[in-house]
Amino acid sequence: MCYSLQETVFAMLVEITERAMAHCDTKDVLIVGGVGCNERLQEMMRTMCSERGGKLFATDDRYCIDNGAMIAYTGLLAYVHGMVTPLEESTFTQQFRTDEVHAIWRQKKEPSNMNGLMQESS
Repeated sequence: MCYSLQETVFAMLVEITERAMAHCDTKDVLIVGGVGCNERLQEMMRTMCSERGGKLFATDDRYCIDNGAMIAYTGLLAYVHGMVTPLEESTFTQQFRTDEVHAIWRQKKEPSNMNGLMQESS
């Protein structure tokens, strides 16, 4: 039963990813996060990418367990683009849809002050 559930969930993830790839006109996928360690999911994603003429890139297991670095980087991008939320106004939504995010940093050019912030933080 657990195997069937895993296969169904992974098939759904692959299908959603394939739709996103078509929408964004891309062929390659980078898989990260805790579930990104799962070799079966990687195999299914690799097959789908191959059928679309693309490649799957999976991060080393050391980087798949916690998305803290990605969350911090996203926060940095938001901050350098002027997105600031006072602590008393901050909230969280556990079922937040990523397609509802207004990612103002998804422009062709990064702001000029990004390099300075990255150097200061290291």
